[in-house]
Amino acid sequence: MTTRTLGAGSAAVPSGALGLGLMGMSGMYGPAEESESIATIGAAVEAGVDLLDTGDFYGMGHNEMLLGRALRELKLDRDSVKISVKFGAQRGPDGGWLGYDARPAAVKTALAYTLTRLGVDHIDIYRPARLDPEVPIEETVGAISELIQAGYVRQVGLSEVGAETIRRAHAVHPITDLQIEYSLISRSPEESILPTTRELGIGVTAYGVLSRGLISGHWTPERSTGPGDFRAHAPRFQGENLARNLELVEALRTIAEGKGVSVAQIAIAWVLAQGSDIVPLIGARRRDRLTEALGAIEVELTPADLDVIEKAVPKGAAAGDRYATPQMATLDSER
Repeated sequence: MTTRTLGAGSAAVPSGALGLGLMGMSGMYGPAEESESIATIGAAVEAGVDLLDTGDFYGMGHNEMLLGRALRELKLDRDSVKISVKFGAQRGPDGGWLGYDARPAAVKTALAYTLTRLGVDHIDIYRPARLDPEVPIEETVGAISELIQAGYVRQVGLSEVGAETIRRAHAVHPITDLQIEYSLISRSPEESILPTTRELGIGVTAYGVLSRGLISGHWTPERSTGPGDFRAHAPRFQGENLARNLELVEALRTIAEGKGVSVAQIAIAWVLAQGSDIVPLIGARRRDRLTEALGAIEVELTPADLDVIEKAVPKGAAAGDRYATPQMATLDSER
């Protein structure tokens, strides 16, 4: 697999051209089969995907334990993978969302639990899941910096924050990457965020490149969502919004068929084509979906191809917000 580099200087982290996001393996999109999830992680690493992204709140710790089990059962060399972890989101025993806690003491406590669940002695990139409105970003990044000095963390990452916050964080400690939703139908980072990360030499790990399956080419109006699948309440999957968004997918399908590739592959290839500083995170939970996603690396999009895609799925064409209103309000990146 071709490689890309997140960050620059002391914050640089080489990565495969694609990373694997593990969230969907812990119930966020409905039930997932653990043995298949572990097999998918193994197949991804074997294919050269060495960036594995998780969060301590995915499945209330389940996702980290799953990754820890995969590391053991697959006998993966710890240095053969880079583990990215998000922290700070608070959840109740019923799975409900309670807010965020990024105080320095909470940062260090969360990491202690994460290291235990994963069964490792360090995290490669550690990042707050969202900006805690009650805690200056300088304090949160400062705490991660102390963990770096102690050897428990290698690099600092951020997630879903805006340009001003990025600058403030980077002034405290070099930031390796910003994790943010970025896809053909989620392009708000292009306004001020991507220019800022590029000015500062910060990489981007793009999640939601298939908009949670919406632009994968596999979603249909008749498809139902299982228990715990947050797409059941996501605006882009509802009613007239869904119908409009699937029209965009069909326009994209025509382009993909003309190139002899799948809709998912052309959507991922579009993100790859937006810059060598961007590493798309694919959310495959099964090996067949992983194989399809990996095929995107071989898709070459010419300037003419990109123009045709832009006409078919222009910026701002998506119907509905990417999250429900209360969740959108937590995004510093959308302010």
